[in-house]
Amino acid sequence: MRLGINLGYWGAGMDGDNLAVAQEADRLGYDVCWAAEAYGSDAPTVLAWVAAKTERIDVGSAIMQIPARQPAMTAMTAATLDSLTGGRFRLGLGVSGPQVSEGWYGVKFDKPLARTREYVEIVRKAMTRERLSYDGEHWTLPLPGGPGKPIKLTVHPQREHIPLYIAAIGPKNLEQTGEIADGALLIFPSAGHLEETALRHLRAGREKAGLTMDGFDVCPTLPLALGDDVTALADVFRPYTALYVGGMGSRKQNFYNQLAQRMGYEKEAAEIQDKYLAGDKTGAAAAVPHSLIDQTTLLGSVERIAERMTAYTEAGVTTLTLAPAGFTLDERLAALRAGVEAMEHAGLA
Repeated sequence: MRLGINLGYWGAGMDGDNLAVAQEADRLGYDVCWAAEAYGSDAPTVLAWVAAKTERIDVGSAIMQIPARQPAMTAMTAATLDSLTGGRFRLGLGVSGPQVSEGWYGVKFDKPLARTREYVEIVRKAMTRERLSYDGEHWTLPLPGGPGKPIKLTVHPQREHIPLYIAAIGPKNLEQTGEIADGALLIFPSAGHLEETALRHLRAGREKAGLTMDGFDVCPTLPLALGDDVTALADVFRPYTALYVGGMGSRKQNFYNQLAQRMGYEKEAAEIQDKYLAGDKTGAAAAVPHSLIDQTTLLGSVERIAERMTAYTEAGVTTLTLAPAGFTLDERLAALRAGVEAMEHAGLA
């Protein structure tokens, strides 16, 4: 199993420290550094900056949002970053959610699976540097009846095949991800539930494409916090968990809430959402079960974290992405080093 880090969203108050975290991860031998985007910082700009300040670590988008860019623009960005970084770029894609897609980008959040499939096909075709033409339900290139003509990408990527990941939560999205992508970006993963909530669907998609799980990157993100008081550490993540389970998406379309339900927290997920959408964020955070937080984070001593890492390896994770937590840079760097120590302690390095 490999280790990665996720810097999250730029502009979250830790920008000055994030570069130091990325550079320390590079020095420690972490495999990949991911950056996110929602409706603030964009991922490609952050990744270009991090790549320029590091030497070895891959940089990846987790995610570049599909409604934010035409697929040809995404292919241009991916090819440019791969060229600039000497082959260190990984392209992570996702559909975002209905509130962001329709409220921020003005793109209807309909048929997300079909949109994702077409988007991936166009991106991959563009990056082969063939003349680009496509006839789909959501995109037609060139537009018919006009002056447009098939054009090919002028930038030469460093590699012929840039690894492509999809952020997936629901069963159908997971299955399609297994079929069309090189890896899956997972959130709120529980080692004990990973087979039923993710891996069996990914495997079905791989089988549909005539492939096995060999070479497919199962890449969940987990916050990591080092300390002796696991309960206190878990409490730090209550607002974070409540935000996703209670407030991401709409009442009918909250993929994180649905995931919590599939993990056996039907009643608790409903309560968290009710409170959060009613404006009671404190009550929503208080309603998050300790066990849900503990199952989806890495908390405690190096030894305890090592045990959890072993469980994730045995469950089928191939790259474990850490979000090192702390109130200061020193605490975040200590958490980063603890990730490596735990891997070594578990005999996984």
